[in-house]
Amino acid sequence: MSNYNLFLLWCTRHTRIFSNRGFCTSSSKNPPPKLLDFTKIEISRLPTVIILGRPNVGKSALFNRLIRRREALVYNTPNDHVTRDIREGVAKLGHLRFRVLDSAGLEAEATSGSILHRTASFTANVLSNSHSLLFLTDGRAGLHPLDQEVGKWLRRNAPQIKPILVMNKSESLFDSDDSLASAANEMSRLGFGDPIAISAETGLGMHGLFLSLKPVLEDYMLRFLNDESAQENSCGDETSSAEVDESKLPLQLAIVGRPNVGKSTLLNTLLQEERVLVGPEAGLTRDAIRTQFEFQGRTIYLVDTAGWLQRTKLEKGASSLSIMQSRKSLLRAHIIALVLDADEIVNAKRSMKHAEVVIARRAVEEGRGLVVIVNKMDLLRGKNKSSSYEQILEAVQHEIQTIIPQVTGIPVVFISALEGRGRTTVLHQVIDTYEKWCTRLSTARLNRWLKKVMSRHSWKDQAAQPKIKYFTQVKARPPTFVAFVSGKTKLSDTDIRFLTKSLKDDFDLGGIPIRIMQRAIAKKDAGGSSKSSHPIGRVTERVKSDKRDRGDLVESKA
Repeated sequence: MSNYNLFLLWCTRHTRIFSNRGFCTSSSKNPPPKLLDFTKIEISRLPTVIILGRPNVGKSALFNRLIRRREALVYNTPNDHVTRDIREGVAKLGHLRFRVLDSAGLEAEATSGSILHRTASFTANVLSNSHSLLFLTDGRAGLHPLDQEVGKWLRRNAPQIKPILVMNKSESLFDSDDSLASAANEMSRLGFGDPIAISAETGLGMHGLFLSLKPVLEDYMLRFLNDESAQENSCGDETSSAEVDESKLPLQLAIVGRPNVGKSTLLNTLLQEERVLVGPEAGLTRDAIRTQFEFQGRTIYLVDTAGWLQRTKLEKGASSLSIMQSRKSLLRAHIIALVLDADEIVNAKRSMKHAEVVIARRAVEEGRGLVVIVNKMDLLRGKNKSSSYEQILEAVQHEIQTIIPQVTGIPVVFISALEGRGRTTVLHQVIDTYEKWCTRLSTARLNRWLKKVMSRHSWKDQAAQPKIKYFTQVKARPPTFVAFVSGKTKLSDTDIRFLTKSLKDDFDLGGIPIRIMQRAIAKKDAGGSSKSSHPIGRVTERVKSDKRDRGDLVESKA
């Protein structure tokens, strides 16, 4: 092992020069000059670094450390593989920024057609587009025969990339220089140079990793920017206009559903590339895979989730973590795409099972837009199944309306993700639902509408009719309205349902949840001089689904 690397290991053990905020040098007041400001470079142009290694060496833990969030599932499973898909994130290491990829563990003995063999082939395809790679090993376990097999695999599949050898789980070795040097010398037998000792769990050794990646990434970015400089100057105006278009919040779309209904296949179809692993096995996806793409000038963040199951006390390990992650993805999304299996609907003679009903109702309760996608329609083609095909077109819409009566007009799209049929229809429907979800109506327009709609409502007792002084929208996403009522009479549930239905019919807001709350105005202030108003009735609950409006009062949900 070289004296220089021994010096780096000594520095890492005796100083804490890499904090959660970035890189700093404890021995010098002035940090070294930065060649590049990575924060000003678009994410799509950043270099890509992939983390590779045998199973259970801490690849996902290092991924989480680099992106500074716990996104990838981390669970100690020596006999199983938690990570199966390629997860992407933006790493922050000192002043460096780069796209980091978490990969599945590699095993040379995987049989042809197995999940491990398919993940290895999938990783090889992604590796061809990467600019650097971190070959991760386990310093606690020492050199393993599988590490040598992975080394051979790398030489065969990525001869153009020089791996950076990283020895993880080395926190116990930092207490002794002899133990650290002995373990490093053993790992250097892999033939990729001296390893960098780190601990992804505690953050030790990240400065050494920074120094190893710094020249590689800066050299790549300098060459890339020099090659693209002329092109950037020629289209500078187009870049500025694109930034204006992206000032809107990107659309967050989560694909949810029970296991083996075709969620991952749908994601690959929407992206028009093999982004996630697919197969006949149920529960193949474990991590919630998040990716970004553009459709007709709109940025869409797409999340493929693990199959939705009811969590039980017996459910432990990676499966339990997958269920929790799927539920978090639903709460973060703007639009929920609930995927159903057409073949199962025909066999079970009902559209939605209990788990799917839970998803749909949860989406509506949290104020999210909902789009139902019936997949595998290709299985219903043919003379013998023509009647089933026609029946399912009518039955699904009717059953969804019965299960979720508070939201009318939930869109249903029939597709075949395997054949790529229905991709454009799904995206257009998702965008249409999103635009409705973001609708804002002016107060003047709403009050003109209110006069017309109140005149056509039949009141049982005209004397007891609530007097709505004015009606306004307080927020969008989802559309939330306030009715200011004078006197002691408040709007009943029937009145609120009538107003909700009228809003959806007159302003084309079908298929999304609408919220209406009411506030009372004292009679002496009914003319508009009131400085304050207070909510009445049982609708004084707090909004749960939007953190930006914690002070608002919730409505009766529609």
